[in-house]
Amino acid sequence: MAKGYFAFVLHNHLPYVLAHGRWPHGMDWLSEAAGETYMQLLRVMWEMIEQGYKPKLTVDISPVLCEQLADHTFKDEFTTYLTQKIEAAEKDIVEFEKYKQPNMLANAKMWVEFYSKTLKSFNDINQDIIAQMRKLQDDGYLEIMTCGATHGYMPLLSRDETVQAQVKAAVKNYEKHFGRKPRGIWLPECAYRPRYAWSPPLPIDGSQDAYSRKGVDEFLSENGIDYFIVDSHLLKGGRSIGVYLDRFEALKRLWGQFEKEYKPREEDTAKTPREVYLVSSAVEGKKPTAIFTRDPDTGLLVWSGEHGYPGDGNYLDFHKKRFPGGNRYWAVTSAKSDLADKVEYNAKSAMSRLPENSDHFVGKIQEIIDAYHAESGREGILTAPFDAELFGHWWFEGPDFLKQVIMKIHDNPDVDLTFLSEHLNRVQPTDVISIPEGSWGEGGHHYIWLNQDNEWTWKYIYAAEKKMCELARHYTANKNTIGGELVDVMKQAARELMLLVASDWQFLISTWAARDYAELRLSEHYADFKRLAEIVDRMIGGARMSDGDREFYNDCCQRDTLFSEIELEWFARVEYPA
Repeated sequence: MAKGYFAFVLHNHLPYVLAHGRWPHGMDWLSEAAGETYMQLLRVMWEMIEQGYKPKLTVDISPVLCEQLADHTFKDEFTTYLTQKIEAAEKDIVEFEKYKQPNMLANAKMWVEFYSKTLKSFNDINQDIIAQMRKLQDDGYLEIMTCGATHGYMPLLSRDETVQAQVKAAVKNYEKHFGRKPRGIWLPECAYRPRYAWSPPLPIDGSQDAYSRKGVDEFLSENGIDYFIVDSHLLKGGRSIGVYLDRFEALKRLWGQFEKEYKPREEDTAKTPREVYLVSSAVEGKKPTAIFTRDPDTGLLVWSGEHGYPGDGNYLDFHKKRFPGGNRYWAVTSAKSDLADKVEYNAKSAMSRLPENSDHFVGKIQEIIDAYHAESGREGILTAPFDAELFGHWWFEGPDFLKQVIMKIHDNPDVDLTFLSEHLNRVQPTDVISIPEGSWGEGGHHYIWLNQDNEWTWKYIYAAEKKMCELARHYTANKNTIGGELVDVMKQAARELMLLVASDWQFLISTWAARDYAELRLSEHYADFKRLAEIVDRMIGGARMSDGDREFYNDCCQRDTLFSEIELEWFARVEYPA
């Protein structure tokens, strides 16, 4: 009998970038993530299966990412991207041979091999990453969760209809791509809000009066979602530790403005991340939703670029790149070293660090599971959720670290690998608890997504939410007489709203990672939504679409071509009102 269970969980998400730029911000993000993370996760899964292992990895793939990976535009773009990376490395080879730089030459040859193998694998799977993920799930090696449709930050959205649409679109999209209903969901930014009388943080039509809002858990329950993941401070209080402060200097400065106002909840020692609980904020007796809790002790071992494994000086440095081409040839060296001080990367030295790091990680898992079993006599679970891009994109050697950890846990008689839904079936929790509003961010609240730098974005989001609900209600009241073209324009307006509310824009503004791009994208989606709504209003009034309006509408459809399954009813009324 195992003493406990371990679940590796990877969150896969990128905002919609198709037809919205390439470099430095845009489609190259998607190509980088596909080449360095998604294809490498498939690689290590295939390798483990070939070696006789049953990996049992839990992942979520956000619906907006599913739509992009399935789009022919991405497939063509990714092929071109990989070819360019190979050609850049081949040019580097010529230079390094000329200047007698043997280690740099070896690295350039490594990149040729890496990208060539990735391109071959991509073509071997018929350029269909989603189909391979689906097959791994169907074969029992992978559990795939869903996510909010466009990663909207649910606690700050002003309309329950918008939250409902994020969940309903996620379920519909999952069925389209994976042929079944999802059991679990990754709440965007792990952000949760219970039911209560909510006051908007910014005035809506001049008012900040409170009004009744449903809890996020209610939308999950109503749509058949069985579980979601929370940060440990939402379960038991104590200090919330954000995972991005090490990576973004702007977040450190921003946190400094809020830190003095932050008072951690008193820690509830009766609750533990080792157990699964049920959460409900409804009063009508709806089925509660289970929560799994992020383990705080193992998280920083992988998340932290300064104190965690990715900060090992032998590993490939993420920041320093060689141009033209953008390939990386230097090692981390030390967490504090400047780019000019980085030493040349040595792949053999880097890979030699993985056994020790994976042994340490597995040892920590064993230690935590053993301690809980000895204390309680129960078989607890350690849930270790991470952004998937950490493995491969930010930490190049990360996929092979993940592979070694999974194989070592697989061979460990005291700890069993598990899917989250499998563990939920196993323990069948009965304890129903309440958890507070919050997210994964430092301090556990909303300051990353609502601060003086990005609060202006919510003014536009709130206005668009209100207008979309008005249009959708008109549709449901007159659906028998409304023509198909008008419905199509309404649905495109709904798509623009979905893209407008993506939490990525506020995050990128706060971190300064791609601030100009994020501000432009949000402004463009709002402008597109507003003009489409004006077209709808004119058509409702009896006017025909002008040639200019038709060209604009067609351009929107070609540029933002996602969620064919979208339904206007989602925005018209809340299915089970508060």
